[in-house]
Amino acid sequence: QVQLVESGGGLVQAGGSLRLSCAASGRTFSSYAMGWFRQAPGKERLFVAAISWNGERTIYADSVKGRFAISRDNAKNTVYLQMNSLKPEDTAVYYCNTLVRAAKGSWGQGTQVTVSS
Repeated sequence: QVQLVESGGGLVQAGGSLRLSCAASGRTFSSYAMGWFRQAPGKERLFVAAISWNGERTIYADSVKGRFAISRDNAKNTVYLQMNSLKPEDTAVYYCNTLVRAAKGSWGQGTQVTVSS
């Protein structure tokens, strides 16, 4: 099975940019559709973006459409989330996951993103 570790979070000013990475291990990484999700304090975990196994298809939550971009490099076993024009409401813990595992409710540690005004 694929193992995932998120990184790249931090503190950024509103309007700034941040790039999150999801490092994967496992022989079958390239076979999985992947997604990014986020959870703010006291809120439900929400879908952010997803990408097909070969990177040909992407989908975004309306709240981030036009600002965030999901991508993957299967040769590097890595999924990325480029976050531009960040807003304070983007503040959350961000998680990457396979879509199958996300549906089952199994999550890693995530990486904290804090956007200051």
